[in-house]
Amino acid sequence: MKLFLVVIFCAALGLGVAWAGGQGGAEFGPVSVMLVCGAIAFGVNWLAFIPANVFQTEKYYDLTGSLTYLSTVGFAAYFSQPLDLRGTIVAIMVAVWAVRLGSFLYARIKKDGKDRRFDKIKTSPMRFLMTWTIQGLWVVLTAACAFAVITSTANVPLGLFAYVGIALWLIGFVIEVMADEQKKAFRADPANNGKFISTGVWAWSRHPNYFGEIVLWLGIAVMAIPVLSGPQWAVMISPIFVFVLLTRVSGVPKLEHHANKTWGEDPAYQAYKANTPVLMMKPPAKA
Repeated sequence: MKLFLVVIFCAALGLGVAWAGGQGGAEFGPVSVMLVCGAIAFGVNWLAFIPANVFQTEKYYDLTGSLTYLSTVGFAAYFSQPLDLRGTIVAIMVAVWAVRLGSFLYARIKKDGKDRRFDKIKTSPMRFLMTWTIQGLWVVLTAACAFAVITSTANVPLGLFAYVGIALWLIGFVIEVMADEQKKAFRADPANNGKFISTGVWAWSRHPNYFGEIVLWLGIAVMAIPVLSGPQWAVMISPIFVFVLLTRVSGVPKLEHHANKTWGEDPAYQAYKANTPVLMMKPPAKA
């Protein structure tokens, strides 16, 4: 019963934010385009859950997440025509990010064969459904500012907020891609088997990929500021949600626990941990 209530709560929260963010925006019949995007986000994940549960597989979980972003942003852009320049740029940003991250994560799980996070979850249909529902919520809350911009009917010319937002997105995206590619290359080298990465951007932060992720979504939130009014300000939950999710829930805490368990007694890791920020980027001290 508790898990069922979590599913209901997640759906209600996501659709509530979508309703608020869609106020005054483009409409799809009697409701806002943004609210429909919220419904699509949950619908796609609930449909994907059915075969995933039947075959007890999580291989398409991350890929489904990216496809959810693409389908919702595509729907928002198509039914919010004509898009202004701000909306077009934001739609392209989200699409590029989703394609890049989705393909990267899918290739990784295809190579690894499984995602250990789901070992116990996928054996319980209700728990498994909850994770797919949470993914729907993740899409809605993370992309809330983007949906608000794309579906906005307030045609505001690009200005300082737009340029700062674009710069933040580019910085975050580049850092995230560099971090993922450097770690991928590190793991591909047999000589690094069982070792931790502490080179490249990983010498600047213990979780540079998450730092980049937070910064790029903050950039989109900054771009949204000029077009928000009234209930639409609810979408500013987006950068807060991304930060809390990655630093307090599923990102940093789990990886830090795994690292401490694996290399906690290693003097080299202890030195790396002592000298490298957990999230913020800081140039490594010169030897």
